[in-house]
Amino acid sequence: MFKAIIDVNLLKDSIESLSVLVDEARFRISPEGIAVRAVDPANVAMVSFDLPASAFDEFEADDSEIGMDLSKVTDILSVIDKKENIMMELDEMSQKILLKIGGLSYTISLLDPSTIRAEPKIPQLDLPAKVVLNGMDLRKAVRAAEKISDHMILGVENDLFYMEAEGDTDSVRLNMTRDQLIDLKPGDARSLFSLDYLSDIAKPASKSNEVTLLLGQDFPLMINFAIPNSDGKVGYLLAPRIESD
Repeated sequence: MFKAIIDVNLLKDSIESLSVLVDEARFRISPEGIAVRAVDPANVAMVSFDLPASAFDEFEADDSEIGMDLSKVTDILSVIDKKENIMMELDEMSQKILLKIGGLSYTISLLDPSTIRAEPKIPQLDLPAKVVLNGMDLRKAVRAAEKISDHMILGVENDLFYMEAEGDTDSVRLNMTRDQLIDLKPGDARSLFSLDYLSDIAKPASKSNEVTLLLGQDFPLMINFAIPNSDGKVGYLLAPRIESD
């Protein structure tokens, strides 16, 4: 059993945080809320998503697992252009979910969770450097780097956090000192990442006032932030690229 009411913009932000990496996802529903753990098809990035019951206006659920085509939900939500609440109700017999927004009612067929890739195990990493910045600053640097290259270096030098990209002839670098950041824990950190992934992740992250980056030396990057106007949390783990000499 699952029945809930949620702000449509919060649902949009939640689905976007997942759909930047995967087209389908397993949703674990419990009385405490909803959780998703997924890895992209290329095994480069993982997403960890938690939306507690407190983020909903109403929430009633038993333990269950459903599979969902995220593009279907995105298409439906794209026609809602104003702040409204959306009612969601699971029909376990037909394996469909009912969405009601204003006078509109949608019935979406669910996917068999067993046909969707199993949840990944999120590795526990002890990364030496921590950077907390506004999500728009991350988005700005990524967009600038996209004009130059298809990859980007993120690193920490003493009390300086930097993001830089180098192309065949051009380069761009954004330096942020401690006083320009929300928080900084210096550490040995410099890693190269694909801008395709960073660009996708930066889109939902740009809506958050505080984005936490955990970095190391040629280690994966952890990106954590809260879903705006909620108790929801999203975390990404992005594998580094190997720098060529």
